[in-house]
Order: sequence, then structure tokens, then C-alpha cells
Amino acid sequence: MKRTLKTVATVALAGFVVASCSSLNKMKRLEKNIAYKVTPEMLEAKGGQVDLKIDATIPAKYFNKKVTLVATPVLKFQNGGEKAYEPKTFQGEKVQGNNEVVPYATEKTVNYSGTVPFEEGMRVSGLYVKFQGSKGKKSADYESRKIADGVIATATMVNNAPAIVIGADQFERITKEEQEAAIYYLINSAQIRTKEMSSKEIKAMEKFIKDAKAAEDMELKNIQIQSYASPDGPMSFNENLANNREGAADKFVKNNMKKNKVEEYKDLDFFKKYVVAEDWEGFKKAMEESNIRDKELILRVLAMYSDPEVREREIKNISSAYSVVAEQILPKLRRSKFVVNAERIGKSDEEIRNLAKSNPSALNVEELLYAATLFDNNGDKLAIYEAAMRQFPNDWRGFNDAGMILFETGKVAQAKADFEKANALSANNKTIKNNLGAVELINGNVKEAEVLFGAATGAGNEVNYNKGIVAIMKGDYKAAVDYFGKCNCVNAALANILAGNNNEAAKKLNEGKDDSALASYLKAVIAARNNDNSAVLSNLKTACSKDASMKKLAATDMEFAKLFDNADFQAIVK
Repeated sequence: MKRTLKTVATVALAGFVVASCSSLNKMKRLEKNIAYKVTPEMLEAKGGQVDLKIDATIPAKYFNKKVTLVATPVLKFQNGGEKAYEPKTFQGEKVQGNNEVVPYATEKTVNYSGTVPFEEGMRVSGLYVKFQGSKGKKSADYESRKIADGVIATATMVNNAPAIVIGADQFERITKEEQEAAIYYLINSAQIRTKEMSSKEIKAMEKFIKDAKAAEDMELKNIQIQSYASPDGPMSFNENLANNREGAADKFVKNNMKKNKVEEYKDLDFFKKYVVAEDWEGFKKAMEESNIRDKELILRVLAMYSDPEVREREIKNISSAYSVVAEQILPKLRRSKFVVNAERIGKSDEEIRNLAKSNPSALNVEELLYAATLFDNNGDKLAIYEAAMRQFPNDWRGFNDAGMILFETGKVAQAKADFEKANALSANNKTIKNNLGAVELINGNVKEAEVLFGAATGAGNEVNYNKGIVAIMKGDYKAAVDYFGKCNCVNAALANILAGNNNEAAKKLNEGKDDSALASYLKAVIAARNNDNSAVLSNLKTACSKDASMKKLAATDMEFAKLFDNADFQAIVK
């Protein structure tokens, strides 16, 4: 009897095992009936990631009620490697657990989303789903058919060559210089008094004219003579008075120049003259700057009335203030003002070039920074910027611009050191922030670069260009297009390709006249997206002839998947 019971138990257990295995094998066999919809249909690298969405429709009577199923999407590389996404677990209706339940009797569509970092091996790969089913103590592993291809990696072709902003010189070969002086008259008089002829202002003007005339690097341009009458008294009288003062001032300055043998006194066009009969503007300014009691009341009169006679009458009615005005304000308005204009002519480019190499200490900071722009050789430029660093150690531009040359010649660590010195001299400088951001971007620190470029906003088109590179790397293609704007460069073309603007991308490449291998390669990508195989082959051939490394890239680029078996394509990429 005992033996009979044991035999029955053994048979029952065996039946359970067979049933479990049978259920799992059935699911394995019928996996082909699962309908997969993968978005995007061709997987794509974006922002350094390969995002994935799967909608899987599981048919009725597929999912056993007691089975737990772990589904893991996997990218299998052509070179033998693979990369798994995060798994997701599903369960039948009678399984005790907290996973998504799939019914047995009815169809159900389940959803999956995941992402993995892009790897180079993914360029030619297939997407599969690995399943691990379990029922009780039994398990079975099986795998789906290939449900998608991958990975388009066009976004990874961004040219990570951020733009550096120069600390510009303020060199001006011709600089304007001027000297002012004034002669003051007694009330109702146009006679120049002796003390006015020998005032400090007049003596300084006389010296300026003589020195400018004698200097080889200066040129006298003109003298402005501005003559005024104060705004008290009849208008007709003041007009005559102001004109008489202009005549007296003109005669005085010409005689002074003649005495000092400054021949320009003979040139009538050298003198620019104008007359103001009643200097209300001067009166207003003087009142605003004064501490006279009731000045606000007087300024209100000026604002309310434009007629000179009404103004004068109303101001005189303010008897408490008018006597002070007559004593302190009006005398300063009875004048002739001289403005001597001259131009100082700086060193020629040849002089600056020679001194920059032979005796840089003879140049001021603006001349020295400008000198570097006159050389094509980076070695010469760097030597000049280093001279600027030594001679003007408190000027950030020498350090910044030396860093610029080091950066452009691939010496990124040294460039960073110089940019940091510049930053210590000029904190929160937008130019320096951009350049520090460029260092971070080259070093692969995209987040840090983005922060620095944000701080550099407004420093120039270079900053927007760099922000465009970051936007491509982050997968924000619309923002990248906006940042690049009208730039007809390969990165701007790439951004437009990624944003789906193939025509605009082609326009930028054609108008930019970029002759690089990358430009030709991107033209081939555009042609592939437009199903123009002839243009694909023509542009690829050009790109690979300019840069042989493009062959290996094209051979595994899913942009050209339709041509992988094409004999002409194979000939180009071998």
C-alpha cells in the first residue's frame, strides 16, 4: 500500500514537471506570434543615449496563467558584442507578485521604454528580446527574432571644436585729442580783457596748438569758436552782442596763431563758428548744477515757457533769487568758447610688427595686442602674447589670448592654466567664461561647459556656436538649429539634418563652401535620406578620398544600410 502511494506521488510530480515544461516550451514556440512595434523603427543615438520604446501585442492563449516572464531587450553587435537594456517582468494571472499581469484568454499590448549609453559597436546591430520564463522550479530561456535594426549614429559626428573668444585690443591708429578754453566778457561787452587773454585756459590752449603743430605724429584739424550772450536783455541786442563776441574771439585766436607761426590761421575753413544769442541751454545746465535757493522754481519756469521774453520776465519776478542768478549764473554765460581738435597718428603696421619682435617694451598694451593680429604664425602670436603677459601682468587679455593660441594648437591643459589666470584678473568676464567652457567641452565635461557658456551669454557669436555643439550632444536639435542661426558651417548643417531639415542643411553646406571630408560626408547622408543613391556614392567617394578614415565609418553607417550590398559602395569603403 505504501509503495502504491509513493508511486502515485512520483507520477503526479512527473506530470507537474512535464506540464510546466510543456507550458514554457509552448510559449517559446509561439513567441513568433507576438507582434512588436519598435519606436523609432531604426534605433538612433541621441544625446549620447539610444532610447527605445517597444509596444508588444501578446496574442490570446499565449501567456500561461502560472508563468513569470522576464523580458530583456538586447542590442547584438555585428562584431559579436551586445548591450542589454533594463529587464521588465510580466506574470500570469495566477502568479502571486506585483509585476504587470498578462491575461491568458485575451490579447494584450504591453509597453516598454528604456535607454542605454551609445557604444561604437552599436553602429551595425540588431535588437532582440531575450526571455527567461519560469513556472514553479522549471525555467526556460528563449529569444525573439530580430525586431529592429540599429544604430544610426549621425549625431555623434558633431565637430567638437568649440570657438574661442579673443581678448580684443583697443588699438586705434588715429586718436582724437582736443583742448578747450573760454574767454569771459563783461555784461553787454564784446571787448576781450587783458586778464582773459593770459588766463590758464588760454595759455594751455596756446601750448596745445604749438605742440600739435610741431609734433610729427599729430595733425591740427580745426578750431571751433562758439560765442554766446546770456539770456537777459532784448533778443535783437543779444544777437548783435553774440556776433560781436564771435568776431572778437575769431580775431584773437588768429592773431595768437600768427604770432606762434601756426599757418592754419590763414585757412578760413579751419575755423568752425557758431553763435547763440541767448544761451538758455547753458542757463538751464548751470541752474541744475547750482545750489541757489528757489532753483526748482526757476527750472519749472523754463519747463513751462518757451518764449524768451516770458521766461526772463517770470524769472525776474522771483526777486529773492534773481539777484543771485545775476551774480553767479549769468556772468558764466557771457563767453566765447574755443575747442581745438587734433588727431594723433599712431605707428604704422610695419613699425608695430618690427617692434613686437625686436623691442616689445616700446609698445603699449594696445599696440602689443594688436601686433599679434599682424602675424599668421601661431609661434609669433604666442611670443607676443607672452610679452604682453610679462609687461602688463594685470591685464587679463594677454593671458586669455595666449591661452587661445595654446588651445588652437592642442595644448588644452596649458590653455586652461592661462584662462584661469585671466579669470583671476577679471572675474565674471564673459569672454573668459566662454573659453573655460571650451576647455570643459573638449575634455568631455558637457554639463560644466554648458554652465560656463550660459555665463558667457552675450560675448559674441562664438558663444552661440558653442551652445549649438552642446545642444547637439544633448539631443536638442531644434535648439542647436537656433543657436547656429545663419552660420553656414558643418555643425549647423548637421543640426539641420538631425532636425529633419535636409534642404536647409544642403543649403548651408553649399553656401558655406566647406571643402572638408566631413562636409562631403554629410552631403552623402542628406542624399541617402532623399533616396538619391547616385549623390550618395559621389559624395562618399569625395569624402573618403579626402579622409581615408571615412571608409570605415561609412561601411558601418546605417544611414547607408540600403547600399551595404551595392558593389560601387563596397568599392568606395574598402
